[in-house]
Amino acid sequence: MGLLKDETSTKVLRLIRTVFFLITMIVSFLFFSAPILVSIADILLPTALLSASVSVSVPSSPSIDPSYDKSLFIFFQLISSQLSSYDFRHSLIDIPLVSILRSGIILCVYGLCDGPGLSTGPYLGITTVCSVMSLLFVSVKASYVFGGGGDVVELALFVCSSALAIGHIVVAYRTSCRERRKLLVYKIDVEAVSQIIYLFILELITC
Repeated sequence: MGLLKDETSTKVLRLIRTVFFLITMIVSFLFFSAPILVSIADILLPTALLSASVSVSVPSSPSIDPSYDKSLFIFFQLISSQLSSYDFRHSLIDIPLVSILRSGIILCVYGLCDGPGLSTGPYLGITTVCSVMSLLFVSVKASYVFGGGGDVVELALFVCSSALAIGHIVVAYRTSCRERRKLLVYKIDVEAVSQIIYLFILELITC
């Protein structure tokens, strides 16, 4: 009976350690992949909100084969109609386009930068510039769009784009701080090893 209890407790402890390890791995992955995750969200969320805000105004076409995905057809139809009748004061197509352009630039810079580039190099600066410029654009556009009133989904689109712009800056700053700490630890390790090698060579010479 006691042996059975010991085996059960061992299995429970092993299960707890496994679950804890998996949670730690997932949190670590999300932490180190934050720039990529924010960029993906920046590409998908404004586009989805735009589709939700104006898809109801896109008329359905009876000539379309029912086997087609209706939501996909509506999405492309809305993109075409928004681009063909673009007006800065009323059209919303430029909000997700700005988000896609912003995320594309940030992802390219993030992929091209190494440790020093992520710590004090162009990553944080370019991310900040892109995010601030997009925030200014969204703010100016919001003054026109909501001057005559707007619905909840349109408001959510502007808030989402602005929040993700700020999120890019926060993630870039945290990534820069993390890389600076890593470089500092690496510098300390290199200096310590160099000092040990120097003392070792000096001892050999004096002997």
